Order: sequence, then C-alpha cells, then structure tokens
Amino acid sequence: MAVEEDVRREATFGSLPVLRSERVWNFADFSWVNVGLAIATWAFLVGGQTAGLVGFQKGLAAMIIGNAIAVGVMLLASVVSSQRYGVEQYTVLRTAFGFGGVALLVFTVVLFTEMGWSALLSVMFGRAATQVSNQVLGTAIGPDALPVTLLALVAIVAAWLILVKGPLAMRMFNRIVAPGLAVLTVGMIVLLLTRTSWSELMAAPPLAPFPDERLNFALAVEFNLGVGFSWWPVMGSLARLTDRPRSALWPGYIGLFGATLVAQVVGMAAALTLGDSDPTVWMVPLGGEWLGVLALIFIAFANLTSLSSIVYSTCLALRQAGGNLLAKVRWEWLTAGFFVLPAVVSFWPSLLYDGFLVFVTWSGAFLAAICGTVIADYFVLRRQRIDLRGLYAHGAASPYHFTGGFNLAGVLSTALGAIAYVWLYNPQTLATQPAFNVLTASVPAVVVAALTHLLLTRLLNRGRGGYDDRRA
Repeated sequence: MAVEEDVRREATFGSLPVLRSERVWNFADFSWVNVGLAIATWAFLVGGQTAGLVGFQKGLAAMIIGNAIAVGVMLLASVVSSQRYGVEQYTVLRTAFGFGGVALLVFTVVLFTEMGWSALLSVMFGRAATQVSNQVLGTAIGPDALPVTLLALVAIVAAWLILVKGPLAMRMFNRIVAPGLAVLTVGMIVLLLTRTSWSELMAAPPLAPFPDERLNFALAVEFNLGVGFSWWPVMGSLARLTDRPRSALWPGYIGLFGATLVAQVVGMAAALTLGDSDPTVWMVPLGGEWLGVLALIFIAFANLTSLSSIVYSTCLALRQAGGNLLAKVRWEWLTAGFFVLPAVVSFWPSLLYDGFLVFVTWSGAFLAAICGTVIADYFVLRRQRIDLRGLYAHGAASPYHFTGGFNLAGVLSTALGAIAYVWLYNPQTLATQPAFNVLTASVPAVVVAALTHLLLTRLLNRGRGGYDDRRA
C-alpha cells in the first residue's frame, strides 16, 4: 500500500504517467476548471484593455478572431498528447525539443511568463479585496497601497494551501466558485444592457486609441491572440487528469474560448461606458454597492483557482526539467519557492497592470512559436505516436536525446518563429510591418515555426529522434 501511494503521489505531483483509474476529472469537472480559469479578474481586464484600442463592435470581432484561433491552436499543442498518454506536457515536449531543450524553455519562457501571471492574479485579488473594504467598511485604500500587497500575499498563501492538497482540492474549489462566477457574469451583462442603451454602447469611443484605425484593430486582434496562447503552459498538465479525450478538448474550448469571451465582453462594455479598464474599479459602480461587492468577492476567489492551476502545471514543469535536483524537493517546498518572485513583485502593484498589453504580447511571441513547433512535430512528423518508455530513459538510451539533449530543429524553429513575430510587431516599441495589419504576428509565428521544424528535422535528424525516416 505504501508503494502504491508513493507511485500515485508521483503521478499526481511528478512526471510519471497517470493511469486511467487515477484520472479524477470528467467532462463536467474539467469544464468547471476551465470556466474557473477563464472568469478571473484578468479576463475582465483584457476586455478593458481591448476597449482602449477599439470600440465595441470592432472589439467583439477582435476578441472572437483572436481567441478562436489561438485557443484552437493552443489546445492542439497541449491537451491532445498529454490526455492520450496521461503524461504532463513538459515530459511530452522532450519529443520536440529534447531533454535539454525542454529545460531551456521551462527556465526561461515558461517560468517568467507564469510568474508574471501569478503576480498579476495575486495583485488583482488584493485590489478586489480592498475595493470590498472601501465599500463595506468605508476605508479609502488606493490601488497601490500597502494593504493591496498584503492581501496579494494572502492570495499567494491561500493558493499554496490549495496546491498542497492537489487536483482533488482544485476540483472541489472550482465546483463551488465557477458556477457562481458564471451566474454573476450573466448578471453583469443584464445590468449593462439595462443601464446602457445599445446605441450608446455602439457609439462609445475607445479609451486610448492610436491615430491609425487599422493598426488599432490589428493590435486588438494580436492582444487577444496572445491571451489565447497564454493558456499553453498550463493546459497539458491539467488535461492529463481527464478521463477521456472529449473531456479534455471540448471543455477547454468551452471555458477558455466561451467563458473567456463572455467575461471579456463584459469588461469591454463596462470600460467603454464607465471609462475605466480596471474591473476592480468599475464593478461597484456597475452593480451597485451590494451586488458589486458580491461580484468582487467571487472574482477574488476565482483568481485563487486560476493561480493554483497555473502554479500546479508550472511546478510540474520545473520538477521534470530540473532533473534529479528538483525531483528530490518536496512538492510543498517547490511550490512555495515558485511564489517567492510573485510575492516580491506584488510590492509594486502597478508594475504589470501598466504594462499588461506588452507583457501579454511578449509572452505570445514565444508561445505561438512553441505551439507551431509542437503541432508540426506531434501531428505531422510523429503522427501522434511517441515512445512512452523513451520519454523516461536517460541520456543516449532515449531516442529523444538528439544532440547532447537538444533537438536543434525544434529549438531553432521556435527561435525563428519568435523572430518572425518580433519583425512583424515589436511589443516593446510597437513598431510594425505593413503585413501585420493583415496577418497579425502570432499566426505567421506559428506557420514559420511549423514549416521550419519540418524542414530542419529532415536536414538534421536523419536516423535519430525516434522519427521514421520516411516521414522526417
């Protein structure tokens, strides 16, 4: 019994495959997990940021286009393989990048992206909680005041306690919070439609657009593409806990496209009519004192579900990418260590708020390229077949050792995809090429990475990497 418990714990908190009998989430469970992920304060913030560039009609189109494309590509690049083999996605990624290549991605792109999201979610929890205090207790706590930081730290501790208990605790929490969030979001839509006429909403101008209308729309689409791709680091590791393929793919789309879109539309409409993109500011004016406070409470707790899901997947990635060093670290200490940097960042609450669009698009540049490489590798080159034993073999004994542990084809194709993105659109300077207004930057990044991976695999990986030479 002790041995079975150790194996079960390693499958849940480590990188061993999860057996069918150990998969704890069905279709409904994973749907609620994704709804809980989607309807957090940041989803309303995305809508508000979109309202800064375009009006309601163009904003709705940008959200649908961006999220539909990115979420679809992201799910193919994450949940399909992990669900099929019961293996968290960063172990599966060894087939595309090699052991060393995965470690390179995890300790650069994934680590800092997910630490950024964790810091943002914890600060949002703090701001929502202080707004509740301002309304109920009559305090006057500002958005960057010390209580915001202290409450952000409370959110981090609460998320850590959920994480220590594992997926079953996450499931229970989502079953309580997600339905309430769905009801509250629908209630906000009703309030918006009753307090603002349709003609007023259609006529409301964007909050802070650039002079070029075509550029504004392209930026709005690209921003929402980045939001869709931002789910990639967490989805595969969560999907491996689902009982069948349909329980992984469709709930992902229901939650991360459907529920996200609804929350973003609410955020955009509220920002356009109330003049502020920050949902912790406009929820009380929209819903009134008591309904607004109730909404803020639920949204604050939704941030905990998002935070725990993000850190669960990321720490699984760190454990397998860190080799024997991190494999020996207890789950409790590993997750606590991850929260150190987000806790430090929470002392500057506006840091990520003010640079939200830049943060999302920079992360999207790399995540879109990674998705292109993974899709080309898993669906085209490997035809959805991988050597499960080879994923766990060491050194040259594994077909996924490639060149010193690095699949140069995968690493280079991802780099070239990201370069193509930045050439078309530089998130830091906002410099764009004319083609960006038509193609965006994320879609070309996916295509460039995928095609380059197919070509470089043929050139560099003959006779290695577990590829059939007739396909590689």
